[in-house]
Amino acid sequence: MNTLTFNPKQVSKKLLAVLPERARDVINSRYGLDKDSHKMTLESIGKKYGITRERVRQIENYAIHSIKRSEVYTKEKPIWTELESLIHKLGGIITEEDLLSFFSKDKSIQHHLHLLLVLGGTFKREKEDEHFKHHWHVSDDLAKKVHDALKKLYRNLSNKDLVSELDIIATFLSHVEDISDDYKKDKEVVKRWLALSKMIGKNPLGEWGLTSSPNIRAKGMRDYAFLVIRRHGSPIHFREVAKSIEKLFGKKAHVATTHNELIKDQRFVLVGRGLYALAEWGYMSGVVKDVIRKVIESNGPLNREQVIDKVLKERYVKENTIIVNLQNPRFFKKNKEGQYLIA
Repeated sequence: MNTLTFNPKQVSKKLLAVLPERARDVINSRYGLDKDSHKMTLESIGKKYGITRERVRQIENYAIHSIKRSEVYTKEKPIWTELESLIHKLGGIITEEDLLSFFSKDKSIQHHLHLLLVLGGTFKREKEDEHFKHHWHVSDDLAKKVHDALKKLYRNLSNKDLVSELDIIATFLSHVEDISDDYKKDKEVVKRWLALSKMIGKNPLGEWGLTSSPNIRAKGMRDYAFLVIRRHGSPIHFREVAKSIEKLFGKKAHVATTHNELIKDQRFVLVGRGLYALAEWGYMSGVVKDVIRKVIESNGPLNREQVIDKVLKERYVKENTIIVNLQNPRFFKKNKEGQYLIA
């Protein structure tokens, strides 16, 4: 556990002792404070006592208010000052998951800490919504500035964008206004701010983008293959793609299955014997004769050397393969100047 001067379990037990038995049991059940650390829903607690979920909510609210009005709560107030100070140090605004994990990896301790955070009056919990995860902050003004900067950040991203961590941080900070430089200079603080958003995320290779993109939420062989080839930066054999998927993502990748997925997906272009590139790199699709046809359509009549030169920029093949295709009268013909045209 990090930096706490108090034992969360001991403090919460002192606070819960001021409650009647049923109210104490409701809090224990709702926050997972029993030995099994299992959190119960309002419905399940209601069934246990034969009351409605709304009645359970009322008992929970009564319990929280009773604790806050107790002498024990007044005596323990320094712990909330300490928690507020630590939230400040962590960036002033942080996801609930990151905050609890920072204090302890032990789920049972996290549950007791969660109760103490709820009981605190000097910081605020924001519920999860379509933009942000559950999070805590110590300033409405700071929270608004970070929220606004995050929204500007992902509005300028498309599903195709993949950004390095340094670039995503720099872009995000360009949208942040009037926030302490002490925060902005701390890379870990900025990463915690980025983690607030449900709209952006990081893939297993450390690249950032929209969470709606398969490049961030990779789900299958095709997505993993895309990230592998993109990381490689140049055409790569499908056997190497399969090996890299296993090495980088720890996913079992059969060579034949990987090859089949590459064939089916338009994001990939076969540019040589078993060699695949990304279509976004500008490679022409199709077999060699199709590439020759597109080259002539784009450039007009070309001599043999010109055709070979341009096709070799699109395909990793032998020159003789290009020549054999050029000599097929069904597809190509020569003019009087010895240049090739489409038949």
